[in-house]
Amino acid sequence: MTRMNLIDQYIANNKYGKLLGMNFSILEPGLVNYSLLINENHLATPFTAHGGCIASLLDATMGVGALSLVSSKNQVVATVEMKINFIKGAVLNDQLLATSKVVKNGNKIIVMQAEIRNEKNELLALSSGTFMPYDAMKAGY
Repeated sequence: MTRMNLIDQYIANNKYGKLLGMNFSILEPGLVNYSLLINENHLATPFTAHGGCIASLLDATMGVGALSLVSSKNQVVATVEMKINFIKGAVLNDQLLATSKVVKNGNKIIVMQAEIRNEKNELLALSSGTFMPYDAMKAGY
């Protein structure tokens, strides 16, 4: 299975990402941009997005970054650990852009970082995460 075929399958099967309205582009292996427009369904208060929505965007960004490193080996990844620093709240109608960065691309673990900025280029959140690659067949691909 080629890298794009596995990633296309991931896109088709990622119902949670569709539910939240997240979309990504892979700029190069490990470097991913994930976008999300904050709407009323993302809010925890009258104006501010729920932290779980922000956490999901960060996890997805790092996860697809890690996936793009191993999909050519017919592997997918699972999040093993994740840390988040919430810097500033995302508010209604914010256009968010999350970007991933590879820290370590190992055979048994991949360590990633991600950040989220709004359309004003304000830093909203930072994260780091550890991902375990495994055979895509075990995930149903």
